[in-house]
Amino acid sequence: MCRIAGVINSNLSENEINAALQRMCNVMHKGGPDGYGYYTDKEWGFGHRRLSLIDLSEKGLQPMFYHNRDLCITFNGEIYNYTELKSNLLNEGFHFSTETDTEVILAGYEAQGAAFFKQLKGMFAFALHDNRINTTFLVRDPQGIKPLYYHVNENELIFASEVKAFKAYNNWKANKDWPIYFLAFGFIPEPFTTLADVYSLGKGQCLTWHHQTKKYHIDQYTPNYPDTEQATTEKAIDQTKVLLNRSVQQHLIADAPIGVFLSGGIDSSLLAIVASELHPNAINTVSINFNEANFSEQVFQQIVAEQINSNHTEHTVTPEEFNRYFDQVLQDMDQPSNDGINSWFVSMAAKKTGLKAVLSGVGADELFGGYPSFKRHRLITRLKSLPKGLLKCAQYLPFDKLKRIAYLAYTNPVGEYLFLRGFYTPDMIGKILGIKTGEIHKLLEAYPLNKEVLAQEQEDRISWFETNLYMQNQLLKDTDYMSMAHGIEIRVPFLDQNLIRFLQSLPTKVRFKEQPKHLLINAYKNKLPVSIWDRPKKGFTFPFQYWFKQNTVITDAKIYNNNTQALKLVTQFKNGKLHWSKLFALYQVFKNTA
Repeated sequence: MCRIAGVINSNLSENEINAALQRMCNVMHKGGPDGYGYYTDKEWGFGHRRLSLIDLSEKGLQPMFYHNRDLCITFNGEIYNYTELKSNLLNEGFHFSTETDTEVILAGYEAQGAAFFKQLKGMFAFALHDNRINTTFLVRDPQGIKPLYYHVNENELIFASEVKAFKAYNNWKANKDWPIYFLAFGFIPEPFTTLADVYSLGKGQCLTWHHQTKKYHIDQYTPNYPDTEQATTEKAIDQTKVLLNRSVQQHLIADAPIGVFLSGGIDSSLLAIVASELHPNAINTVSINFNEANFSEQVFQQIVAEQINSNHTEHTVTPEEFNRYFDQVLQDMDQPSNDGINSWFVSMAAKKTGLKAVLSGVGADELFGGYPSFKRHRLITRLKSLPKGLLKCAQYLPFDKLKRIAYLAYTNPVGEYLFLRGFYTPDMIGKILGIKTGEIHKLLEAYPLNKEVLAQEQEDRISWFETNLYMQNQLLKDTDYMSMAHGIEIRVPFLDQNLIRFLQSLPTKVRFKEQPKHLLINAYKNKLPVSIWDRPKKGFTFPFQYWFKQNTVITDAKIYNNNTQALKLVTQFKNGKLHWSKLFALYQVFKNTA
C-alpha cells in the first residue's frame, strides 16, 4: 500500500517535473513511510511513496520498469490473485526478477495490453506508461477501494492518491460547490473534490492519455452489472461461505504483520473467526473501547477473542485523548469527512501493536442488507407516487426528516439517497452559506449518478445507493486516508469482486430477507456466537455527542465568523437538539473556507 503521483506537461522541464513530484509525494509521506522513488523522462514523470507488505526487499521499490525499461509503473494497492496470474505468465515464458504483485501487472500488460487490467482482483490504483506507443494509463480498481485523483487540460495530466498533493503542485483554486455537497451528503461525492477541476477517477475506469496528441479518453474496463441468476437460498448460503473464505485467505497474504479490527459486531467477529482458521499462527485482533458503557462493545470483543485465542489488543479512547489528537486528525483528513475519526484511532492502535495490515468489515452492511434503510424501499415507492408538487411542499414542514421528503420530487434518483441519508436540507444550507435554495436544488439534482441504478428495484436499489454513494464516498475514503496517516493498510475482504458479483446476481428474495444479513449469519451460524448475531445492530461510533460538548474548539463562536444561522446551530447542539455529526460538518465547512 503506497501513495502515487504523476505529472505530464510538455511545458515543464524534467527538473521542474521532478521538483513537483517531490512536493506532491512529500505531503503524502505518511501513506508511504518505507521508501520513495521518482522517475522523469522529458515531458512526464512518476513519483512513489512506499508502504511495503509484499517483497520487502529493495527490489520492490518504485517506479518499477519492465521490458528493457519500455514499461514503467507507479502502483498503490494489493493484487490478491497475483500468484495465480504470475503462474500463468510463467507458463507463457515471462520472467520475473521480484516477488512483487507490481511486476505481475507489468508482465500481464506486456502479454495482453490494457485488456489485462480486467483480470486483476484486489484494491489498486496505478499509472502505467508504455514508451513504445507513448501512452499513459491511469487505472482504478473495480470497487473503488483505492483513491485516484486527476486533473486534465489541453497541455497536462496530473494525478495523485490524495487531493492535498494538487495543492503542493501549485496554488490550486477551491471548488466553490464543495460546501454545498458536503452539507447535503455529509461527504463530498465523487467525482467532485474540494478543488476546482480535480476529479476522482471512477471505480473500474481507465484513463488513457496519448502524449503525442495530448488527447485522453476514459473507459469502463469492468463488466456490467450481472444478470439475475436463479439460485436457492441454500445454494446462496453455501456459495457465500465458499467465496468469503477464499477472499479472507487471499487478504491474509503479506510479508509483514497482519491482523483484524474487532469491533464486536457481526462483520468483524466473522472475519476474525475465519481468519483464525485460515492463518497458520494465532491471529492478531485490535479493538477500541470507551469508558462510557453505552458505547463500549468490550464484552462482545472478548467473547470472540477468547473463542479464537487471538493475540488481542485493546485501546480505550478517552475524551482527553480525543481532544489531544483532534487537530492532528483534522490535518490527516485529505478532504472533509464526518466519519473518519474512528478509523484514525483504531489505525493508531493497530500501529502501536506493530501491525502493517488489518482486515476490516467494511462492505458487509451494504451488500448483505444490514442497515435500517433496507426496510424503507416500500416507503420511498409510496411517497414517490404522490404528485411532485405535493412532494416539493415538504420542504416547508417543521422537521428535517420530513423536509427531506422534498428530495423525492427530483427526477434524478439521487433524491432517494438524500431522502434516506441526507444531512442538512437545501433551505438550511442556503441559510448557512447565503445561497438561494433554488440554486442548491439545481446543483444537487444535476449530480451525475450512474444510470445502472435505474435497473435496480427494492432492496437491490437500496444496496446500490449504500454501496455506490455512502460506502464509496464516506467509508472507503475515510478508511484509506485515516489508515495511511499511520502507515497502516486496511483490507476489506467483503469487497472481493467474485463475492460481489455473485451477490448481485442473486434474486432479491434470496439475497435479502426479513433478518438483516441472513446469508452471512446462516453461512457461519455454527461458528458465530449467538450473542454476537442475535442482538440489535449497533454501529461502531464514539461518544461524540458528549465529547464535543467538552471540546471548546468546535463550539467556539469565533470559528463561525458571526454567521447567525451557524451560531443558532451551535446553540442547538449545546442544548441537545442537534446531532454531533451536523455540528462537525458545520465546523469543517467554516474551518476550511476561512
